[in-house]
Amino acid sequence: MSLATNLKKMRYRYFPDHVVGEMLSKNWIDNAIPFAIMVVVVLVFGALLPNFYSASNLGILGRQYGELGLVVLAMTTVILVGGIDLSVGSNFALGNFLMLYCLNLAHLPVGVSALIVVAVCGGVGLINGLLVGYLRLRAFLTTLVTLIIVRAVVDLLLLEYAQDMSMSFYSSTLWDLMGLGGLGQIPFSFLVLAVIAVIGHIVLSRSGPGWRLLAIGGSRRSAYNMGLPVRRIVCSAYVVSGMLVGLAGILYAARLSGAGSDTGMGLEISALTAAILGGNSLGGGRGSVAKALMGALTVLVLTNGVLRLGLNSGSGPMVLGLALLFAVFIDVRWLKNRHKLLNKVYVSPTLMEMPEPRTTAEGPLTVNDRLSDVEVIALGEVESPEDVILDEDDYLYSGSRHGDIIRYAPPDYKTHEVYAHIGGSPLGMSFDKDGNLLVCVGGMGLYMVRKEDRSVHLVTDETNRSLFSVVDDSRLRLADDLDIAPDGKIYFSEATIRYEMHDWPVDALESRGNGRIICYDPKTRRTRTLIRNLVFPNGVCTSHDGKSVLFAESWGCRINRYWLEGPKKGQLEVLLDRLPGYPDNINRASDGTYWVAIMGMRSPALDLALRMPAFRRRMARRTAADQWLYPNLNIGCVVRFDDNGEILESLWDRKAANHPMITSMREHKGWLYLGGITNNRIGRIRLEGRDENWSGWSSYWGPNRGPNKGKGRPAA
Repeated sequence: MSLATNLKKMRYRYFPDHVVGEMLSKNWIDNAIPFAIMVVVVLVFGALLPNFYSASNLGILGRQYGELGLVVLAMTTVILVGGIDLSVGSNFALGNFLMLYCLNLAHLPVGVSALIVVAVCGGVGLINGLLVGYLRLRAFLTTLVTLIIVRAVVDLLLLEYAQDMSMSFYSSTLWDLMGLGGLGQIPFSFLVLAVIAVIGHIVLSRSGPGWRLLAIGGSRRSAYNMGLPVRRIVCSAYVVSGMLVGLAGILYAARLSGAGSDTGMGLEISALTAAILGGNSLGGGRGSVAKALMGALTVLVLTNGVLRLGLNSGSGPMVLGLALLFAVFIDVRWLKNRHKLLNKVYVSPTLMEMPEPRTTAEGPLTVNDRLSDVEVIALGEVESPEDVILDEDDYLYSGSRHGDIIRYAPPDYKTHEVYAHIGGSPLGMSFDKDGNLLVCVGGMGLYMVRKEDRSVHLVTDETNRSLFSVVDDSRLRLADDLDIAPDGKIYFSEATIRYEMHDWPVDALESRGNGRIICYDPKTRRTRTLIRNLVFPNGVCTSHDGKSVLFAESWGCRINRYWLEGPKKGQLEVLLDRLPGYPDNINRASDGTYWVAIMGMRSPALDLALRMPAFRRRMARRTAADQWLYPNLNIGCVVRFDDNGEILESLWDRKAANHPMITSMREHKGWLYLGGITNNRIGRIRLEGRDENWSGWSSYWGPNRGPNKGKGRPAA
């Protein structure tokens, strides 16, 4: 093997370049740019300003940050719902004045005064909400008018009461704590912001109201068509915004104990800049509390830094204006180009060397026409019957593209009914010892249809997450086949953790090893991953003696054995490799051997391309997806093999016409039943010389389990 080949193998083994695409696909990647900007701003001003990191300076910044952060959260709330609130500065000034008035002139307790202020400022938000949400006025113009009116009201109140308030003084332990104290070195206002931020994060990311708010911001018309109360939620967002601003005004009053005509002046610009600079989308529907807090810190350090550097009075607004312009530019460009970049880098092929396939010109794999005699069932009446299975009463079951489990009545199977509706894409199926039907559903997980009432129940849709996985691989994306061990444990395959059901062929282009084998234990109701980094695992079947599990790696063209018992327990070994096509479902045969479906044949072009990952990467980036190299999935074949990995016979549809694509097969009482995910039919063919009393269910759970009545593993 050449040095270049060895270096190429090492490059694709130790440099996981697919991580870049996985990072870009995560929602938290939106925080990367605002976080980087925040860090740069803090580091620059930390280097330029003396004593920037001193305890006293950080304490002052912490108090200011608590107040500004609340106003930024208020602005973010209405931005997320698709609006804007230019009245936050005037409302902030109103809250500051009212708090001082209630304490100094009305002589009310701090708690009562705070409630009054929050209620009045929330009332200003209610006015905005009614005008914008219910009367559907323009948010920009409406809140601009509110800004002017509230500012005028504050100025009039100051003319009337400013002198009296300046001559009075209010003192209490709580008021002093709010203005000058805190928890240790942590300022009180910062603690308030932290509590509000945690609540806000939970509401936005973990609750129905938060999801509905983001849905409305993303598309108000679509949200309305879904039946969401759009007007009420928009109005509520403005009320929350007003209340948060009022709370910020209270903290400001506690810190400075003064009111002036310039209080809150320009605060709406600072809050808007912070919200957008933090990464919240100006168009609504995309943002978070964390982004608002990052933007608030960036703006606070910028404005304070410019002031402490002694620059002229116009420098602060100019810096904020430039920052706002930069933030809008980043928001628009990132939103427009993120998915373009993701589409270019997400598909990340790796090096895969396929061995020479076994010959199909001679031996047990010789191409033949044995499937030309297939008897067709439900032609044109079923779509995508990926797997087929029969019960002890000879009823035939299959999935369908519409999310149904279809049951066909014996003996001719000309009549059928919807046995159960699960949804998603039903794939592999298996019966447990009680006759309940277990189904792998693409995109949804593992489900059960109970025998007694046909009710559908979720068994599991998640497993333990990998320690170093960038993507959340705890969620099941493509569970595709299963089988049940003698102890009741369910072993099932998940073909890929990177692609959804409709994109599964792209996994073949990567051939990276994105799949895994998972075990669910009904006794403990725990799900855990047994084997990772498999190349599209598919077709799970417990051996006749129950001591191992067989499964296929489709794109690897091999069948593996995982030992459950015995001296090799926990070990994985290759049982059958160098297949001429892509193995799919595996099921037991009546004589102690196994059937495996070959869903498509290998092609020299794709085998060569698998050794050229750079070529496949360029193909994925430069050509349309419908022109990529994919596995050939239009030839039907079934192969029988034994426990030693020896191929015994094969059944072909040479012309790919009668049953063109086969993903599953079941032997049942002398017949072999065929399913195919791209087919519009089910097939069956008579098997000469087979046990006409043998069934799959009795092999697992009947009184005479085993390949030939009594020769299998003993009944439990």
